[in-house]
Amino acid sequence: MSDSMEQFKVIFFEECSELLVSLEEGLMLLQSGDNDEETMHAVFRSVHSIKGGAGAFGFDDLVSFAHIQETMLDEMRSGTLAIETKYIDVLLKAYDILVELVGMAQRGEDVDPDYGADVARAMKDIMNESDQPTSEIETKSEKKVKKVASGKTTHIFKISFKPYVELYQRANEPILLMRELQNLGELTVEIDTSALPDIEVMDAEHAYFNWDLWLISDVGENEIQEVFEFVEDDCDLNIIDLGVYLSPDDFVEDDQAGLFDVQDNSASDVKATKTVEKEKIPSTPQKKPKAEETVVSQSIRVELDKVDKLVNMVGELVITQAMLREQGGQLLVEQYPNLVQGIEELSRHIRELQESVMAIRAQPVKSVFSRMPRLVRELTSSLGKKARLVMTGEETEVDKTVTERIGDPLMHMIRNSVDHGLEMPDVRKANGKTEEGIIHLSAFHRGGRIFIEIEDDGAGINRDVVLQKAIENGVVTAEANLSDDEINNLIFMPGFSTAKEVTNVSGRGVGMDVVRKNIQSLGGRISISSTQGKGSKFSMSLPLTLAVMDGMVVDIGQEKFVLPLANIIQTLRPANRDVNMLPDGRSVMMFRDQYISLVPLYEIFGVKDAVHNPCEGLVVVVEGDGGVLMGFIVDDLVNQQQVVIKSLESNYELVEGISGATILGNGRVSLIVDIATVQTMMTNKHFVSENNGQNLSKNSDKSLPQAQLSMEIH
Repeated sequence: MSDSMEQFKVIFFEECSELLVSLEEGLMLLQSGDNDEETMHAVFRSVHSIKGGAGAFGFDDLVSFAHIQETMLDEMRSGTLAIETKYIDVLLKAYDILVELVGMAQRGEDVDPDYGADVARAMKDIMNESDQPTSEIETKSEKKVKKVASGKTTHIFKISFKPYVELYQRANEPILLMRELQNLGELTVEIDTSALPDIEVMDAEHAYFNWDLWLISDVGENEIQEVFEFVEDDCDLNIIDLGVYLSPDDFVEDDQAGLFDVQDNSASDVKATKTVEKEKIPSTPQKKPKAEETVVSQSIRVELDKVDKLVNMVGELVITQAMLREQGGQLLVEQYPNLVQGIEELSRHIRELQESVMAIRAQPVKSVFSRMPRLVRELTSSLGKKARLVMTGEETEVDKTVTERIGDPLMHMIRNSVDHGLEMPDVRKANGKTEEGIIHLSAFHRGGRIFIEIEDDGAGINRDVVLQKAIENGVVTAEANLSDDEINNLIFMPGFSTAKEVTNVSGRGVGMDVVRKNIQSLGGRISISSTQGKGSKFSMSLPLTLAVMDGMVVDIGQEKFVLPLANIIQTLRPANRDVNMLPDGRSVMMFRDQYISLVPLYEIFGVKDAVHNPCEGLVVVVEGDGGVLMGFIVDDLVNQQQVVIKSLESNYELVEGISGATILGNGRVSLIVDIATVQTMMTNKHFVSENNGQNLSKNSDKSLPQAQLSMEIH
């Protein structure tokens, strides 16, 4: 295949992604009872466009299946087939098959001949069952007769249509446009093939044909224009209202008065009636001016790799600017006022440039949220529950990489809310609630991060059951004295499940631990709040982008590390009385009326000549997984700054406890500490108290209240 065709194929699959999102959204609207005509048209156009593009590239399996789905949607659109819930259920299953077929085509995989055959058969059966006697279903001809007999004025229109090559490249087909016109009235078509060359010199990608079409209809010119709304920029289009159309029954006095002879394919043979003055057709295409000019959003399609390269180059600029600023800070302002001012101006402009470039990668979370209504509907149907999903903040924007990776965590949490959170309808009613539960999915920006919350009005977390299950599984000991928040966070432990039986929804002990790991891999955090009998709320906090972050640069020995600013609670130098050493060498510190573990970063990363005594250096209190607080021992603070994240995996190799690296203003590489991984390393190496401080209370000479300990659950 030529390079140009490969390029078009890439564009086709990009458009497929957008069309599939639109298709699912439209089907869910139809499922909810929104039978708006435009929604029906949008759903049909999505399948039609996918089918047309697939045909251009020879994806026959995709074309065959999409054709059946398109036909069923066309029957719904024309009114031949009712828009019923049971039919939309089948179309949703067909959507799933269509998604897989597109994916297989993109990956170049062979399709099993029987793949999707059951769903295709179901759609055919529905269409066959809908074939009712003509007395019950109006034929298209009868509809047209009714239109003419309805008293509306019937006009005849001449439509000159000449497609550009771009129309075909975007997977549009003139024949389907003509079918759309045929649904509006009586249509006669004349094709002009005069530009068609000999086959030896023919270019398969060129557009040689144009058409003249005559339409007898009682619709207005705007409705005809709508048929071409998706191709109007890819063709020469001219629509002329030739006037009122009169049937033979309208003439009683003058038998010489004729009507437009649209059965004759020659434009020159078209005759005018008494009521119509034949208009001269303009030699050049003209568009009718719109009554109101609207502002159209202009956009271009750019490969993601190109955007990534641009983001990377801006990152390099930020690093260079930081170097210049550090060097400029050593200059005397009195001697080099213009240079110092220029460096400051450069810093400001680069910051604005960086924000603008990052905005290019930003996209609304709607693309992820749109999958959830269907998930809720299917779960409630299989579990016998009733639930309504309310979504807010769908237009909140976040980096594309983040949106691509939060889909699975969201699905797990929604599934958890429906399965474990919401009660059965009879139980809800007995407890004074409505039978239908409500799940609220929201997104919003705060403090340079995006927050996504899933809140339900269900039964809440039964902490007694959770704790008992954790003890049975050996996650915690029976003597553990856990706070409510710590018990809540037990549901994130691997293999933990309170389901009484294994179903296709839950009970296998997988899900919530995956949620936590996926969110942590994005540099995010998750927390739970729950009130028994009233409901639960899961809150995810994620960075807006994975390319830059706000960090605190700290000194440890001769090295500099970066701590994520979002995890830092407070920095302090503790007094001797606040630090307690345990017999096994571990240390804890009193912080806000509780003991937290002190983490020797110098020991974890093997840094020499570092300050070991926290009372001589500093302690940076950070929030780890599950809301656990830890104190990182550092020598000193350097500064707070925005850093560009560089991947260690692609530039060097993975380093345990490090999430990435950055280049500081002095040109040196600084490692970015991965808080969650360090927390795990501490647990595995027994730097912090096991069993949430139980060993501490047994072995320490000092009597420390167990309830005050920051507990590490493992």
